[in-house]
Amino acid sequence: MRLVSWNVNGGRAAMRKGCVDAAATLDADVLGLQETKASEAKAGLRLAGYHAFWNPGERAGYSGTALFSRTEPLSVRMDMGIDELDTEGRVITAEFDDFFFVTVYTPNASRGLVRLDYRVERWDPAFRAFCKELEQRKPVVFCGDLNVAHQEIDIARPRAHRRRGGGQPGGGGRRANRRSPGFTPQERESFTETLEAGFIDTFRHFNPDATEQYSWWSMRSNSRARNVGWRLDYFCVSESLIGRVADARIRQDIHGSDHCPVEITLST
Repeated sequence: MRLVSWNVNGGRAAMRKGCVDAAATLDADVLGLQETKASEAKAGLRLAGYHAFWNPGERAGYSGTALFSRTEPLSVRMDMGIDELDTEGRVITAEFDDFFFVTVYTPNASRGLVRLDYRVERWDPAFRAFCKELEQRKPVVFCGDLNVAHQEIDIARPRAHRRRGGGQPGGGGRRANRRSPGFTPQERESFTETLEAGFIDTFRHFNPDATEQYSWWSMRSNSRARNVGWRLDYFCVSESLIGRVADARIRQDIHGSDHCPVEITLST
């Protein structure tokens, strides 16, 4: 069973950039998308042979998630049930026979780290608790753009400064990247807490020392061609499920967004 996650940086833009053809290449059984920025009707992104579920959020042109599944899920849930956190369309949960699949678009700490406290003090703990609550019923697979490079090997230039404001990094300089959104000590520690809560970063499980394996590149300075990137996209699974994960990959060969897809293969 192939599970795939991809931040498409806009559903309509993804259509123009060949997302549908790329999705066919990925051959996913379940596909979670992030940063769709539109409703299904406005995005016009349809995949033949899939059941589709969209959570566009309240603000047009911002955030949003979608989920496509070849098998109709037993149930589908939008958001987490927390009013103050549920306005941006960041979570979709699909229930299958023996696990929950969650696609999530974690908030960016934003330029000047103005959303850092919101992210690490409200969002991350709430999402962690949400997944643990699901786990009381079935194992959990959650995936998406988590907007954090967990370790120094998850970023091309950990000691250079790249301003990641509003999800769009750029520039250079001499200040440490630890003040950049997505690589602050607070965000990295928060992700560590998620792993300590009983979830496994599947890519690092299979590739503990792999370097230069990134899933996001700035659109500036020819960053993707030079592979100056960040690993921001993840598949994490409940500890009880790791024995069924046969493989975890970053699909740097797939284009169409400033992110590339990530995937795992789950044995039946």
